[in-house]
Amino acid sequence: QCQLNGLWRNDQDSLMEISVLRDNGDFQGQYLTRVTLSGGCAQISPLRGAQQRLGEEGWPTFAFTVRWDKFSNATTAFVGQCFVDAGGKEMLSTMWLLREAAGSLEEDWKATR
Repeated sequence: QCQLNGLWRNDQDSLMEISVLRDNGDFQGQYLTRVTLSGGCAQISPLRGAQQRLGEEGWPTFAFTVRWDKFSNATTAFVGQCFVDAGGKEMLSTMWLLREAAGSLEEDWKATR
């Protein structure tokens, strides 16, 4: 069974810690990114999310947001699922959208990556 709480590292060497996982599936933690807009300095940002309640299979889907308020005017939304590979290693498979503030409606098209 896959558990979201704990420390996770991604392919870019960023760290995510889910420190609070409530019975209703809500969770919170922090994200430490190595890929930042502030010249490569690592910055900790708060995250909040929710996971689907575990079914019998134990592969929960989840979503969370990270607010990059310390170094950027942006928010990222992640969605994904937790898996356990054949060797017993837990892995999160995610997709993300990053939204920066646009200066005007005409610039809206380039504000989401």
